[in-house]
Amino acid sequence: MPREGHFINRSNALRAAMLGANDGVVSISSLMIGVTAAGLTRGDILLTGLAGLAAGGLSMAAGEYISVSTQWDVEQADLERERVALIDDPEYELDELTEGLEARGVEADLAREVAQQMTDHDALGAHAREELGIFGVEGQADPQQAAIFSGVAFALGAGLPLMAAVVSPVDVAGPVIAAIAIATLALSGAVGASLGGTPIAPAVRRVVLLGGAAMLLTWGIGSAFNFTH
Repeated sequence: MPREGHFINRSNALRAAMLGANDGVVSISSLMIGVTAAGLTRGDILLTGLAGLAAGGLSMAAGEYISVSTQWDVEQADLERERVALIDDPEYELDELTEGLEARGVEADLAREVAQQMTDHDALGAHAREELGIFGVEGQADPQQAAIFSGVAFALGAGLPLMAAVVSPVDVAGPVIAAIAIATLALSGAVGASLGGTPIAPAVRRVVLLGGAAMLLTWGIGSAFNFTH
């Protein structure tokens, strides 16, 4: 067992969760800021936020499920091709595995011995790892997990700016929503970087700048359609 901690096994779930949470914060905050800038009522602002939360959460979950399902289908098709090849021409597949080990720096005789042992132990698993980069013959993609993580994370991310709109006076709702959204994005970036074992500052800077730009843009669009002044 390695002494150093690795984070790659978290990457798929973490990617889905961070994407969902950040999308929830940015899209719902931007929608409500745009509606606020247009001079609409508190009811209009809250309805926009709630509708965006429902539509965005379901869309995020469905899109993630479809996307990861496609990846899973490709993985399974490749695994099936390897399974058939191992039956039809096992010697060629053994040579292929040997060549792969040699390309990674293993001496020819030792590479053959290792390839044979790997084949005897788990031929399909060995080829899945060495040729396809798939660890485990069931594949790495998990559509249901990705959909759940994305949908729930979107709802959680959208919930904070929505609550800000509920409690703040309508005349300052825009700045309050923006402030809560920026703080949430910064926290999300920091948590995601920490869980992934990556530097925190670049992650926070990235999400805050991009999220702030989206909110500023929708504020400008809403202001252009504010005819109440």
